Amino acid sequence: MEMMIFAGFIIFLALVFDFLNGMNDAANSIATIVSTRVLSPKIAVAWAAFFNLAAAFGFGVGVAQTIGTGVVSPDMISLFFILAVLAGAVIWTHACTLMGLPISVSHALVGGIIGAGLVKGGVKVLILPGILKITLFIFLSPLIGMALSVIFSIAIAWIFRNRRPGAVDRFFRIGQLFSSGMFSLGHGANDAQKTMGIIVMVLVATGLQEDFFVPVWVILSCHLAIALGTLLGGWRVVRTMGMRVTKLMPVDGFCAEMAAAASIIGNSFAGIPVSTTHTITGSIIGVGSVHRLSAVRWGIAGNIVTAWVLTIPGSAAVSGLVYGFFRMLGAS
Repeated sequence: MEMMIFAGFIIFLALVFDFLNGMNDAANSIATIVSTRVLSPKIAVAWAAFFNLAAAFGFGVGVAQTIGTGVVSPDMISLFFILAVLAGAVIWTHACTLMGLPISVSHALVGGIIGAGLVKGGVKVLILPGILKITLFIFLSPLIGMALSVIFSIAIAWIFRNRRPGAVDRFFRIGQLFSSGMFSLGHGANDAQKTMGIIVMVLVATGLQEDFFVPVWVILSCHLAIALGTLLGGWRVVRTMGMRVTKLMPVDGFCAEMAAAASIIGNSFAGIPVSTTHTITGSIIGVGSVHRLSAVRWGIAGNIVTAWVLTIPGSAAVSGLVYGFFRMLGAS
């Protein structure tokens, strides 16, 4: 009975992490549509939250499989291990949200798994191919987003070259409703699955299920948690992403969101846990650089990149310390 209560507490903490994910990543989902003033912040977060929840249907669980079985050996998994992982990810994510830094919550979670794994079993328990794949997309996801947004921006500029600016602006104000919805759909599809992976770890560790499969109740609860987090928003982060990196017009927001959505949805189907934060930031920088390189506030972009680089080692250090404390108390 005590173990079941403990497992329930860890599942609750995992959903809190998912909620914080939605708060931090509210910037990803609504920054462009708010900064272009197509929607007010309150309506924008409701719009994004709806699509976060809608993403529960039709995207599979490949990302959850990668998180649950592709970072450390499943033999290492225990309730205290998972608790340390979540502690590292939650503490790091919350601290960065308070500072207005749009970090990768995904990589905070991966860092938490790595840190606890290193303390419990050393380097040999790490699944290096999975970690290398995730690490590779730290660099690829913003570059893919940037490249796609540049291509979209140039193509749209050519297609609408003979249209009056006012008509183009009105058209893409409507278009941004679609593009922001698609991006939020991709965000929910990829990020909610990461928490699903953690919850299934709990179910397997407690013997409630033998194989790694994701029950329907886990899918729905994770999407609901991330949608609620988005609904409450993370306004400091929204300001950094949408209003301080570069100045956006509706057509720019459309290109950035569609580029990021295409990349994230594709990776979700491939089971690759990418950073929605990295991808949309790369896309925003891409559309800004099409106008001129000086349109991008590179100092702000540099601060964001610094937060990215520090996320995995930072959350790994926190989770490692937490798990080390548990071991001192005789828990494993």
